[in-house]
Amino acid sequence: MAILFVIDQSGSMSDKMQNGKTKAEQVATVINKTISELVIRSSKGDTVKNYYEVGVIGYSGKGVYNALTGAFANNVLNPITLFEQQPLRIEDRITEIVTDTGDIVQQTVKFPVWFEPMAYGGTPMCSALKKSAETIVPWCDAHQGSDTDSGSFPPVIIHITDGESGDGDPLQLAELLRTLSVKDGNVLMCNLHVSTERGSAIYFPNSDSELPNSYAKKLFNMSSVIPPEMMLNIREELRGKAELSDGARFFTFNGDEVAIVKFIRIGTQGTLPKLTYAGER
Repeated sequence: MAILFVIDQSGSMSDKMQNGKTKAEQVATVINKTISELVIRSSKGDTVKNYYEVGVIGYSGKGVYNALTGAFANNVLNPITLFEQQPLRIEDRITEIVTDTGDIVQQTVKFPVWFEPMAYGGTPMCSALKKSAETIVPWCDAHQGSDTDSGSFPPVIIHITDGESGDGDPLQLAELLRTLSVKDGNVLMCNLHVSTERGSAIYFPNSDSELPNSYAKKLFNMSSVIPPEMMLNIREELRGKAELSDGARFFTFNGDEVAIVKFIRIGTQGTLPKLTYAGER
């Protein structure tokens, strides 16, 4: 299965969220944590199996690029075994855990890093979606399966942005990405708008009628309808946060640090166990 993150790294991603991190830092933390969980999910005993290929495309005033460096520089999508073997570094980070007695304590954990935060310049979103198509088309062609093999789970594209496209209208490119497919189904196009503004996030609407502006409506219409088989798990994840109606799309607007975690967790819901980010900083 392919999981492709497409990350806005424009200058406005340097704005700080309520937890004191910049939007760029918060997104990087969650992506690195998700990759780590994918490695764990792929582990069978002492062996990591190549169940996933993962990539990160960044876009900013520096253009569009493979946002992973080092051992990952030659290919956008790389096997999960390479991530297990080649983190850029391993940091000591403090996390909060709940003990059996209900106490909250701080604990230092090892935190592998593959993806670095950055915030610079403009927002070439259309160019980033073109790069995504160039990455996903050959992957789909190579994973169609055969008459006796159902092939691979469709690729998931998780696009995170905090601003409007600076190089044209991205809607047709997103529609093109959603038409790409393997035998088991079409590419899942997920869009998250992150924000430092106070106010509730709008999770997975089924209509653009209550969205506040044309940009939000654009991102909504760029997004895939959530497949029925994912609805139950997502409803459980959103309990107390939002209702999920039939026809809901993989789109969240005005997302804060909590919404970033939930969105990426839900975007990989079919492939990951429950992820744990509570208190990490």
